[in-house]
Amino acid sequence: MATSRQLSIGNRNVGPGNPPLIIAEMSGNHNQSLDRALAIVEAAAKAGAHAIKLQTYTADTLTIDVETGEFLIEDPKSLWQGNSLYRLYQQAYTPWEWHKPIFDRCRELGLLAFSTPFDETAVDFLEDLNVPAYKIASFENNHLPLIRKAAATGKPLIMSTGMATISELDEAVRTARGAGCKDLILMKCTSTYPAEPTDTNLMTIPNMRELFQCEVGLSDHTMGIGVAVAGVALGATVIEKHSILSRSEGGVDAAFSMEPDEMKLLINETFRAWQSLGGIVYGSTDREKASLLFRRSIYVVEDMKKGDEFNSKNLRIIRPGNGLHPRYYDVLLGKRALCDIKRGTPMSWKLAG
Repeated sequence: MATSRQLSIGNRNVGPGNPPLIIAEMSGNHNQSLDRALAIVEAAAKAGAHAIKLQTYTADTLTIDVETGEFLIEDPKSLWQGNSLYRLYQQAYTPWEWHKPIFDRCRELGLLAFSTPFDETAVDFLEDLNVPAYKIASFENNHLPLIRKAAATGKPLIMSTGMATISELDEAVRTARGAGCKDLILMKCTSTYPAEPTDTNLMTIPNMRELFQCEVGLSDHTMGIGVAVAGVALGATVIEKHSILSRSEGGVDAAFSMEPDEMKLLINETFRAWQSLGGIVYGSTDREKASLLFRRSIYVVEDMKKGDEFNSKNLRIIRPGNGLHPRYYDVLLGKRALCDIKRGTPMSWKLAG
């Protein structure tokens, strides 16, 4: 099991004893409109999300302006086929001057607000905005200098694990902890967009928790809420989903983003999944005790005279549960009634001899 040390992000505790932290990822779904970005914040807050996450980069901090070869997205299955990396990131980035008004609006609405930095200058920028945590994206989990920089702030670090081998994750985790990270959350992630449930392998969640002795969440790019609910059932304490006002508006991540009513459903159902976890319990719960009356037990089902023999016609295992336990049925057969017995009497030892 992971350490019992209490982990908090801002004013919210994260861990098994707390409802899953739901992060609404805005990414580039603002379509270069600050008004739309603020509307996404408001919709996420109304739906019940706990946090908004941005991405802090520019095209130039991610790549270089080349339109050929491996800098061009040619995979026909990609949502972004035909774009160069540079042009895609130009379309998708969140202007840095928007971060403060977005974060301010989040705080007004009671939302945590933080971001994914994609290079060291972004960490410096976000430190000036006093973010409560940092997220490392799957594609950056091999960027050890960036991990070291974010970890050195001493703030909680959330790191997606898409594509990383166990040895690569071990290196990333050691780098983060070596740089001062005490509060680490690894996010099970499948780096396809959208992702298929069959590629999600949620059984990795408890294994990752055990291997790295930290909290584990799920950064989910599948459609719908089923995978996220299953993730909570397997121990995910943080759920991240892309958020959008309407997929019909389009946008770089629109195809696998959640609309507000879907986000609300996600929040409600992951909370219910968390509530259902409880502990290891056998026997009746407090609420079940009233139902014990309706279990099976042994009853006399025909009027009997003193001395009559108990048999399969006058003795049955029925509801309700006020008679002797069914385990004694065979023992009672062949015994005789010690008194007159009325039909519908729960069987007890004082009636048989």
